[in-house]
Amino acid sequence: MSASRALPVGRALLYLVLSATAWGTAGAAAALLYGRSGLGPMALTFWRSAGGVVLLLAVRALGGRPAAPTARPAALRRRLSRILVNGLGLTLFQAAYFLAVQRTGLAVATVVTLGAAPLLIAVGARLTMGERLGGAGGLAVGGALGGLAVLVLGDGGSGQVRPAGVAWALLSAAGYACITLYTRRLGRAGDGGSPYTTALWSFTVCAVCLLPFAAAEGLWPDPAGIGRTLGLLAYLAAVPTALAYGLYFAGAAVVRATTASVVALIEPVSATVIAVLLLGERLTTATAAGTAVLLLSVTGLALAEARPAARARPA
Repeated sequence: MSASRALPVGRALLYLVLSATAWGTAGAAAALLYGRSGLGPMALTFWRSAGGVVLLLAVRALGGRPAAPTARPAALRRRLSRILVNGLGLTLFQAAYFLAVQRTGLAVATVVTLGAAPLLIAVGARLTMGERLGGAGGLAVGGALGGLAVLVLGDGGSGQVRPAGVAWALLSAAGYACITLYTRRLGRAGDGGSPYTTALWSFTVCAVCLLPFAAAEGLWPDPAGIGRTLGLLAYLAAVPTALAYGLYFAGAAVVRATTASVVALIEPVSATVIAVLLLGERLTTATAAGTAVLLLSVTGLALAEARPAARARPA
């Protein structure tokens, strides 16, 4: 049995909450880098991915993990498929999101990407794995999407809805849905593999795919303030990348795919808290209301996810 299959549902949900919270800090770090480091979105995503690869390799080396035995051809094909699906899905998810932000603004890109992903995943999980949410789960998903819409758009965001930007946001949501559904499917089959190995190879593929675009945009940061830039890049690679995606791949292999996507909506909540506490942004009524509704919905869905596992445990 793989480590991911043996992970208790409660701990898997905790891992997803921690990963989504860490992802929310990436936006603040990126905001501090844009305009001062000389790095654009493609270059920033490349360095984030490449740094994650370096850190995950260091974790493997320090752990002294023995070399894996030679796998059979069928196992090698499955491993290659897992690497390519997750790596290409991750590349699409991140690159398309940054392009959506560029084309239609942060508010619209965020609400379309994070709003469409749970819906795509719910449909995909139903069609490919027969997963059902039930009435309570459906209400929780609806509440989470409503809370997200209030949180992101409730202040009358200035981003205009442009078809090209919406199309990129939908592609980003599709990339995220692909990663989540595939990870869950492998987890159900007991073939999820090591979460950190999955993250390592996924970010390797992502970095390779993004390198030519990052080079065309401008790969190297400005010399001015290089220490600050390197510190923020190191944080991006360590916390919201290497750590967060390792936790995400572990948790997403255990819980229902739709649950994982809705719990990930905590990301804009953590980003909002950081913006208010550290970046001096104002906490409005809409922001507070959207955050409360979203958190209540995520909590309800997490309880619904944990209940069947609790009933399944022997007395």
